[in-house]
Amino acid sequence: MKHACLGTLLWCLAAIAPSTSYAERWSIDKANHWSEAQGWIVGANYIPSNAVNQLEMWQADTFDPLTIDRELGWAEAIGMRTLRVFLHDLVWQEDEAGFLNRINTFLAIAEKHKIKPIFVIFDACWDPSPKTGRQPEPRPGVHNSRWVQSPSLKALLDIHEQDRLHAYITDLITAFAQDSRILAWDVWNEPENMNEGTYNDNAPAKTERIEALLPLVFQWAREAQPLQPLTSGLTGDWPTTESLDSIQKTQITQSDIISFHDYDEPAQFEASVKNLLVYHRPLFCTEYMARSIGSTFENIMPIAKKYGVSLTNWGFAAGKTQTYLPWDSWGTPYATMPKPWFHDIFYPNGRPYKKKEIAFIKRMTER
Repeated sequence: MKHACLGTLLWCLAAIAPSTSYAERWSIDKANHWSEAQGWIVGANYIPSNAVNQLEMWQADTFDPLTIDRELGWAEAIGMRTLRVFLHDLVWQEDEAGFLNRINTFLAIAEKHKIKPIFVIFDACWDPSPKTGRQPEPRPGVHNSRWVQSPSLKALLDIHEQDRLHAYITDLITAFAQDSRILAWDVWNEPENMNEGTYNDNAPAKTERIEALLPLVFQWAREAQPLQPLTSGLTGDWPTTESLDSIQKTQITQSDIISFHDYDEPAQFEASVKNLLVYHRPLFCTEYMARSIGSTFENIMPIAKKYGVSLTNWGFAAGKTQTYLPWDSWGTPYATMPKPWFHDIFYPNGRPYKKKEIAFIKRMTER
């Protein structure tokens, strides 16, 4: 079913489908054939400019199709063909049918603008104690000050929550498993992120729990038989296969397409790409572009295109996430707008931050 409305109906259809062995990673050939069909893809990590975090984006009271439609039009106009978009388990827990319907609405808007999103299911970053309902206002001068983890740290560490998380993934992916409007599923954003400098939830228990749960998340997602590839983006260093830690090994061995985050300067970015070519799978850099530390569109996009690495930069329209501010604002909030902006490429009214930058992106994305 292309247009999903109620996850319950699709759950029932899946339950009576013929029994199959689901948990098989795509072959290298299948992954590369998929990549060839898609071509080189450029996009951005996206949240509406009037949403402070994932909860505010997706909850019924603050879901804003008009703003999404307007902003996705800007993405289409510069040649972007995907947006990486974060979901949240608590919205599903409170309003399963409504959440799935809002995802369907988002997909209809994206399809109108010729954009296929990558949906991020879980996220290890930032506030470990998310709460539904009205979200707090941004902290003045602080980068992404109200972003929230999914699941919460408490839910992550509680083994009794595992069945709920399993049900969430099953329901979510079953509802959209055959939906050609979705590009891919990113099952866990930065599972190794311990939030140093923000919330410092670097308890060994968090790492150990994610080490155990990440392989299960891949398995649960595959049991829903999605036509879209699965991935989880590498962070840190990966100079050799032997140097990978436990979480990175799961990401490498379970991802259909290999994704990674890299905010380094051009030479290091290229070295990171070369280290991943040994796996012979499509590569997708799902986070890059931090102007003040040398990761810019002009520096990185030509290297990525040379190697066929698709890209989604962090930040789109400047707004409540305040990601035009650098990471160090967590230690010392900024009193004025930084020069240059750290992330983001449009003002909230659609005016480009840098016209030359927008012109460069459009030239690079011409097909």
